[in-house]
Amino acid sequence: MRATRVAAAAGAAFGLSSAWYAALGSRLAEYDEAYAQPGPSPALVAPVELARSAAVATAVSVLADRLPVRRPREALVLGAGLWAAFPVVLLTGSVVHERVPWQQAAIHAGDWLAKLLLVSALVGRDG
Repeated sequence: MRATRVAAAAGAAFGLSSAWYAALGSRLAEYDEAYAQPGPSPALVAPVELARSAAVATAVSVLADRLPVRRPREALVLGAGLWAAFPVVLLTGSVVHERVPWQQAAIHAGDWLAKLLLVSALVGRDG
């Protein structure tokens, strides 16, 4: 059952991120020339992103199980805490130390917040 939830969460996170960047990805080109260039083939990107999403879903699932997280609210608190502890810290550092435009970091932070809340909600419950 847990493996099924992890797989579903990985697929959902992949879909959510795909939609996020389909809607906002073109804005990234305003802040970084690299995003204005053609990207890698979707045949390469899709499996890489699915694997990344599976790694995140697996890690969140293990944490939720060990804490233990049983209620939807607890799962969302876990997701928000992970977001604040990792993507926000890394993205803030990129803004301060690497001169990444804050708007670019905010687009990525929004993706990570949505993804971690979704994954936490899907794997961080009894079932």
